[in-house]
Amino acid sequence: MAESSAAYPPIMVRGLRHSYEAHPALRGVDLQVRQGTVLGLIGRNGAGKSTLIRALLGLLMPEAGSAWVLGEPALQLTDRVKERLAYVPQQPEAFPWLTAEQMLRFVGQFFPRWDASFAKDTLSRWSIPSTRPLVKLSPGERQRVELIRALASRPEVLVLDEPAAALDPVARRDLLREVALRAGEDGCTVIFSSHIVSDLERVASQVALMHEGQLRLHCELDAAKERYARLWLPAQFTAVAPAAALSRRAQADGSLTLVVERDAGGRWPEVVQMAGARLDALGLEDLFVEIAA
Repeated sequence: MAESSAAYPPIMVRGLRHSYEAHPALRGVDLQVRQGTVLGLIGRNGAGKSTLIRALLGLLMPEAGSAWVLGEPALQLTDRVKERLAYVPQQPEAFPWLTAEQMLRFVGQFFPRWDASFAKDTLSRWSIPSTRPLVKLSPGERQRVELIRALASRPEVLVLDEPAAALDPVARRDLLREVALRAGEDGCTVIFSSHIVSDLERVASQVALMHEGQLRLHCELDAAKERYARLWLPAQFTAVAPAAALSRRAQADGSLTLVVERDAGGRWPEVVQMAGARLDALGLEDLFVEIAA
């Protein structure tokens, strides 16, 4: 697959499975992301988001399945692909003894498309002390430096694992603006993992929701509200509840709530038409809570 990356999507995952001490972290995950997509990857802590990202980047050998980045197997990425890829982990710890300025200058030598002016200007714009060792910066400042490092390489694929966890609202807004600009201007493909749903709604074009190691949904962000809804069924109708529901909750009064999906023809399950049934629209955060809570 490595011979012509242009013929393949920038990110492709098939059948990924992995466990930690017999606890499944990935349960057969399949994912494909088109060029220029900003994919919002959401899920609770422990849902498998970070494990999926590590397997995708070749930082973890999965027990089964395969992943490819820019046409190459994740476990065999060449320097040609690595220089077109950028990754920001949850807790950056690289080169803590260097100043932000020194680290960016050093790292920039390894990326042919390195944008030194962007790195310098953004350090100043974000008011980061460029001559202070990274270890003496606040967690939010270190996270911002890592984001500058990733964006300045002008990557074709950008992977962000909870990048806003240590950022205040203003810093998060700056991050989202830069991600949107890179995706829009450069056609960069982005995976943005977060549990802050409002952030994803501002920048993502697609959303993927992970729960208990499974990819429970993957669709265009704008289509999520039209494609999924919460169905409430009174107790007398629970026996005919559709089996193919994304979530199912029995209520104390014997009624049932489910998250249901339109079929390929755009139709809701037939039970929706029964007297007493109720269909409620769901926003992205409500959908997340219904499936993952």
